[in-house]
Amino acid sequence: MRLVGLMSGTSADAIDAALVAVEAGRDCPSGGVGATVRVEAFFETPWPEPMRRRIHAAAADRAPASEIARLRVDLAAGFAEATTALLRGAGVPAEAVAAVACHGQTVAHHPAEATLQLLDPATLAARTGIPCISDFRGADVAAGGEGAPLVAWPDRILFAHPSRDRAIVNIGGMANVTRVPAGGNGEALAFDLGPGNVLLDLAAEAATAGAERWDADGGRAARGRVDEALLAELLRHPWFDRPPPRSTGRETFGPALLDDLASRRELRPGDDSSGWEDLLATLTAFTARSIAEGLRRWIVPLGVDEILVAGGGTANPQLMRVLDEAVAPIPVSADPALLGVDPAAREAVAFALLGWAFLTGRPGNLPEATGAESPAILGSWTPAPGRPHPDFRTPPVAAPPA
Repeated sequence: MRLVGLMSGTSADAIDAALVAVEAGRDCPSGGVGATVRVEAFFETPWPEPMRRRIHAAAADRAPASEIARLRVDLAAGFAEATTALLRGAGVPAEAVAAVACHGQTVAHHPAEATLQLLDPATLAARTGIPCISDFRGADVAAGGEGAPLVAWPDRILFAHPSRDRAIVNIGGMANVTRVPAGGNGEALAFDLGPGNVLLDLAAEAATAGAERWDADGGRAARGRVDEALLAELLRHPWFDRPPPRSTGRETFGPALLDDLASRRELRPGDDSSGWEDLLATLTAFTARSIAEGLRRWIVPLGVDEILVAGGGTANPQLMRVLDEAVAPIPVSADPALLGVDPAAREAVAFALLGWAFLTGRPGNLPEATGAESPAILGSWTPAPGRPHPDFRTPPVAAPPA
């Protein structure tokens, strides 16, 4: 079964699109899902700056209902263009794809209460000619979960090693982790670690008065000096004391926090001073240290042989260097050969797998990761013109215990 997975994270910097072929295998009685996954193509395209500003305005509650309505459609059009470009590059017709799996654009996330991802799935289905699976988080929230992180279920399929316990860290706008036990069987633990790239991107954008979207190669942070007192203060944020399951978003670690830090240091957008570089150095250390502390507190005691890192944060060598130092002696790697997938493609591939779970009747959440009261089939189906009914399949029956 071929699916397209689409992802745009909280930073709203780009659309990631992955064409994924999934072949069902035999499920394990202990909970592991049997499947062979092949990534056939990957495509990434940046959001135009005006669209990015609209997304961030909606996330900051600065968009009226009329703008939200238009934004849903325009987002779907952008996702459709990315899907078309992906399939054209792969030489695969739309008719050969079972579904497009897209969770939309997160603009609000209030754990265990409500979460909002903007997307008009009918537009996406109509413009691609492919049925759409969307609204992945709602069923988990309705079951008492936080609606995140949802990558834990796909991670067990994608990253299980026969004999090594792994921690899979994703550094997107936010950072999250999945512990994948050896063999992919048994209970997996997954939760948000805190901020990923979000504060670094916001600070770089402010430092350059909008000329740069991120701190390229961590260069500005590398030139700055860490404010140890501020770092210690940031690490005392009460959110970090919450035990898993837990999730977070820009509401906690986002523009309001960055604005407060800049105001206290009397930094204004575009200031030509070392102050922004020092703040970026401190925020880079904060991001790496908060990730490391979450791992040491909740993951390491369970046993972990290696840490694999995916997401946009892998492109920041300064962040990766600080993280490597913070978790030593546990080895850290973003090597695609170890991951088995392009680090940038990981979340798009994960949502393709969640779409496959929907079509085969499998629950796609892990209650131990999200806090839901029970497993739930995630997603809602929107047909495409000429393709009105989903081709639901019965999952294979698990083999009896030996």
